[in-house]
Amino acid sequence: MDSYVAALEAKLAEATGIKINQMANAASEGAAISEQTDFIKNIVISDGKAQSGVRNPLIAKVLNNIKTETSQDLKYELPKLGYEYGQLEPTICEEIMRIHHSKHHNGYVTNLNAAVEKLAAAERAGDVNAMNQLSEAINFNGGGHINHTIFWTNMAPNGGGQPTGELADQINNDFGSFDAFKKEMCAKSAAVKGSGWGWLGWNKEASKLQVATCQNQDPLEATTGLIPLLGIDVWEHAYYIQYKNLRAQYVEKIFDVFNWTNVAERFAKAKK
Repeated sequence: MDSYVAALEAKLAEATGIKINQMANAASEGAAISEQTDFIKNIVISDGKAQSGVRNPLIAKVLNNIKTETSQDLKYELPKLGYEYGQLEPTICEEIMRIHHSKHHNGYVTNLNAAVEKLAAAERAGDVNAMNQLSEAINFNGGGHINHTIFWTNMAPNGGGQPTGELADQINNDFGSFDAFKKEMCAKSAAVKGSGWGWLGWNKEASKLQVATCQNQDPLEATTGLIPLLGIDVWEHAYYIQYKNLRAQYVEKIFDVFNWTNVAERFAKAKK
């Protein structure tokens, strides 16, 4: 992974002429995944340390959300895409899609499996300290898995346009119009500090749609209680090779490939 990150940083610098740094570059996610791999590997499970305590409730939330989305339970796999890497062009280039799916998302899945396996060992040993350390890794890598799984289905080669039916009616009711919703979604997503996600979510208690953002890979439902319907990945890796530092342009253009049929299906399920 380190050689991959270094190669990507060098390519970005050559292509853009912009100095690469750890806070804002398309390789930052690769570096974060690599750091997580080492973090999980270095957690030592201590036998004979049975302590009073229970699994961090955040772990249960994240793993339950993943199971609901993917039907995967404690053994996770990289999902296949419903389209080829190059089929979202010109909105998202083939190179971005290939790296994003086969490298980044796959890295989250690998780390999540390692963290869950080590969590089971920590629980058998009663090592609450190790369980607590692993909660961070499971939130980050589990969030990365569920966020990207939703993201891929939110896009389609023949996407774009506007939603219809009940979803369109709800957007008009909660935001005033589709254009007003798009403006808010784009503005809030582009304004995320550092890396994170912009989301359209369903507030079940209030029976309304809301736009929200999450930092890093924090999963929307486990973090805010909103049910995720539509996500925009604003980590630099998702756009930097193609859009350089023009994040606002990227979040505007990605509407051209949104799969509103998928979003409408998610909306109908969330309302039940």
